[in-house]
Amino acid sequence: MGASPLQIIVKVMIPESVPSLISNFTIAVTTVLGYTAMSGIIGGGGLGKIAINYGYYRYKYLVMLVAVVILVLLVQLFQSVGTKLAKATDKRLKSGK
Repeated sequence: MGASPLQIIVKVMIPESVPSLISNFTIAVTTVLGYTAMSGIIGGGGLGKIAINYGYYRYKYLVMLVAVVILVLLVQLFQSVGTKLAKATDKRLKSGK
């Protein structure tokens, strides 16, 4: 079609891959958030450590419940923002009709 390899990469391949990259980044962020919460059990810190040390071990289940609810809300926030960004950048969903 007359385009150089650099133009093909910059104008076709990268814009077409952005929604997939955003979606995969969202999955990675939620996975890392889950792993950091689980690392609190072995001394990793963060909300997982608060839930275990101040909630479970001291029998203060309200603290543990609040920490778990905060983690769930963070995951939902990251997931919804990532999904909306992926949909906004997807050219296939934007039809001219």
